Formats: sequence, structure tokens, C-alpha cells
Amino acid sequence: MIKVANILNKRARFDYEIIEIFSAGIVLTGTEIKSIRLGKAQIAESFCEFSNNELFAINTYIEEYAFGNQFNHKSRSERKLLLNKKELKSLARSVESKGLTIVPLRLFTNEKGLAKLEIALCRGKKTYDKRESLKEQDTKRDLARIKKDFK
Repeated sequence: MIKVANILNKRARFDYEIIEIFSAGIVLTGTEIKSIRLGKAQIAESFCEFSNNELFAINTYIEEYAFGNQFNHKSRSERKLLLNKKELKSLARSVESKGLTIVPLRLFTNEKGLAKLEIALCRGKKTYDKRESLKEQDTKRDLARIKKDFK
């Protein structure tokens, strides 16, 4: 039985307005997949960048595997993302022309045990947008309390 890991970037939905979501494979080396399956990874400060028409996840932290000895991996390194050529071209076009950003939302393993990174094409929110989303969360929370008390 394969343990399914699910590592979230909670900050991304608050800081960015999400336009489109893609699911990309990751090229991993050595013991990285074992650390991901144990949930020993962070994507909170990471971002995606193009280099030579290929997409890379930068600043993704995958903790060194405890039983990895000399074959262990570097905890912070560039990791290549695997997408279709058509998806890569459309992402590159929108990042260059519209000034959008590509941000990782979720790192997970699928039912086959492969590591995937859910990335989103985003636009940065202004501070007043963030205040608006906080107000929405507060009203939802208040409504939930009222409904709970009413029942």
C-alpha cells in the first residue's frame, strides 16, 4: 500500500488570484520520493521559473531522507517539472506578456505513487483584495456559527 502525501501551500491562495491550475510531474533524484511520502517537504516559499523552454520549481524544500547515507539528495535544489509542450508554451506566453506568476499550490503523490506538483497561473493580489478575502472568511465563519446555534 502506497502512502499518499498531500503538502499544501496555504499562503498561495491568500497572496494570489488563481487564474488556471495545472498538474505537473516532477523529476526527482535519489531519496526525494521517500521524503515526500513521509510528508517531509515544504512548498510555501517556492515558485516556478522558465529556463531554456523548460519549467523548474525553485526553492522547494524536501528534507533529507533519514536512512539515505551518502546517496542522499540536496534539500533545496531546482526540480524540473514535466508538462505537455502545448501547456508549457501557453504558460510561457502568459508569463511573458501578461506579467503573471506560476506558483505551486500542492505537492502530492497519486494512486500510482508518482509525485505530482499542482501549479497555478496567478496574479498577485493587492492589499485591499487581501482585506476583502479576510472579510469574506469572517462572514462565512459568522454564518456558520449562526447556523450551528440555530439548529
